[in-house]
Amino acid sequence: MRMQHQCAAALVALALIGAADCVSAQELEPRAYANAPVGLNFLIAGYGYSEGGLVTDPAIPLNNANIRIHSEVLAYARSFSALGRSAKFDVILPYASLSGTADVAGQPREREVSGWADPRLRVSINLLGGPALSLREAATFRQDLIVGASLQVWAPTGQYDSDKLINLGSNRWVVKPEIGLSKALGRWTLELTAAAAFYEDNDDFFGGKTREQESIYSVQGGAICSFGSGLWAAFGASYYTGGRSTVDGVRGNDLQENMRVGVIVTVPVNRHNSLKLYANTGVSTRTGSDFDTGGVAWQYRWGGGL
Repeated sequence: MRMQHQCAAALVALALIGAADCVSAQELEPRAYANAPVGLNFLIAGYGYSEGGLVTDPAIPLNNANIRIHSEVLAYARSFSALGRSAKFDVILPYASLSGTADVAGQPREREVSGWADPRLRVSINLLGGPALSLREAATFRQDLIVGASLQVWAPTGQYDSDKLINLGSNRWVVKPEIGLSKALGRWTLELTAAAAFYEDNDDFFGGKTREQESIYSVQGGAICSFGSGLWAAFGASYYTGGRSTVDGVRGNDLQENMRVGVIVTVPVNRHNSLKLYANTGVSTRTGSDFDTGGVAWQYRWGGGL
């Protein structure tokens, strides 16, 4: 039963909302540094729905936004050994449908679009307390303190129309390094991560303008409770700030300082399959997106002697 729990814990939580800028700072993701046995493969398919004052880029000058996003995601992850440490690689391919209304320069506008959002790639490694283990060795592993690090990259290949303010892709590279701590205390695990998202300039923004954006810094904390037999629930909160933008040399009054809270529950189906349910909402928004989101993800895992 404990091995089933460890395999389920390796799933990358998919709190995807369908747009690279939002995801890079606002995701709630527990167990990112769980010590998965080497050689496991994970195939994930998920659906998410978001509604409210949601914009794909919080620095876009919109007012009274009421936008809905249906997002589907396909992802693959694999655990491996790197210099004797537990490591993971994952790639996420999101597809989204967006519809809604907002005021632009005081005028009401409607937008409806479907397509691929920017894909995400990530490599993570446990630097301390997370040795590379076989499936048999992992059966007796007891976590204490794990210190991990990761690097995520969003590629600018998603749907983008420079004549529109709202798009599913961002037309720029995004790079996000992160460091995380995970401390086991009986059936509970406490986690804390800190990250910074760095943005390439978008030189084809809304009619050919050049848009720059400052880095967004974020911190996330959470508590995970294991109920045994692979069933666990995570409660978390994230805070992020920064991201002031400049368009053709004119600096915007759009500093972001927002906070979100959420819950994620994983339910094992059998040795190879599990379901993940998630929901999160904003509790404090200075500039940017104030919305609710929820969804479900199915995971199939194989390999590594499982």
